[in-house]
Amino acid sequence: MRASLVALPWALLLAVLPWCGCGSGADPVADEAAIRQVMADQERAWDQGDLTGFMAGYDGSVCFIGRRGMTCGREAVTRNYEQRYPDRAAMGDLRFTIQEVLPAGDRHAWVTGLWELVRTADTLGGGFSLLWEKDEAGWRIIRDHSY
Repeated sequence: MRASLVALPWALLLAVLPWCGCGSGADPVADEAAIRQVMADQERAWDQGDLTGFMAGYDGSVCFIGRRGMTCGREAVTRNYEQRYPDRAAMGDLRFTIQEVLPAGDRHAWVTGLWELVRTADTLGGGFSLLWEKDEAGWRIIRDHSY
């Protein structure tokens, strides 16, 4: 009887472990580094006038929420960027300052920070809150709330 009482807590732990996400193999340090790399790649692509490269950081089902409302789908978000930033001069030099990467389970993370767009004529800036999702292709933005 004593052996079964000792085994009971272990059996319960093994039963609950898959549900809690504990020991799931998620690596918060590697995940944060991967997200930061995608954002660095986006900065670089933007600064080179490569909107396609910039948009590679977004999932196909992304929704962008900004001052002008909500736009969903990578193609629609891309069209908005093309209209607002039609040439290299309008695109300027983009800079992200990541303030926080907060894991939200094994496959999601919230990233908050600041953006700055330095152009010859002016400098724009604001903040962002990004919801990221990890799949076979890596980390991609599924919600972008920029202001």
